[in-house]
Amino acid sequence: MKFVIVAALSVLPALSTAHCVAQRVRVNGADNGQLVGIRVPNSNNPIQNVNDANFGCNFGYRTPVSTTVINVKAGDKVGVQWGHVIGGAQFANDPDHPIAKSHKGPTIQYLAKVDNAASAQPSGLKWFKIAEDGLDGSGKWGVDRMISAGGWVDFTLPTCLAPGQYLLRTEIIALHNGNKQGQAQFYIGCAQINVSGSGTSAGTTVSFPGAYSANDPGIFVNIYNAQGQPTGNPPYKIPGPAVMTC
Repeated sequence: MKFVIVAALSVLPALSTAHCVAQRVRVNGADNGQLVGIRVPNSNNPIQNVNDANFGCNFGYRTPVSTTVINVKAGDKVGVQWGHVIGGAQFANDPDHPIAKSHKGPTIQYLAKVDNAASAQPSGLKWFKIAEDGLDGSGKWGVDRMISAGGWVDFTLPTCLAPGQYLLRTEIIALHNGNKQGQAQFYIGCAQINVSGSGTSAGTTVSFPGAYSANDPGIFVNIYNAQGQPTGNPPYKIPGPAVMTC
């Protein structure tokens, strides 16, 4: 069932979906506030077509779009918080907050260099991967760790990252139906950051759409073992380029 996210939880309808949306950014543990410095889509529905023109930063931003550009330093710890709906759990003990536990998969972070992060359009940008969290040896996924952290996904900006303004693309790939081609779910949000430091580096760049294929082994994949548990069929390969290194 599709719906439009609204801010007041008291007027939200009962939902049958288990979707989620990125909605907050923190730097070294300091939360910038709800919807600040982040482009929030007006729906928590996923994109499922890897060739969708909106695959860079999602579609239909909630308005007004924040014009805040968040100041960070290379080497800072940055976090993005995901939630079932804007503002937190839809109701007490919401089993789908921050996302349904069935939605196993990786969390991934990309950057794209821009002149003005507040106004840059995501189409045609060149993205490089700075962090990823997939399947570990115990059968736990990046999404499991996100849920355990109350919806937060934290990562460290590369210390050698060149200064300037960037769009930060944060992504969850839910693979509970990944054994069916075109049924993996992509949850995407973009934050606006200004990086300071003395670095000079960037990673290997890719385009969105274009970086992923519907047949990628990390997208078209059966994550269930012989016992039907979503512990993966290791080794699991996260799609996209290698993570930038310094």
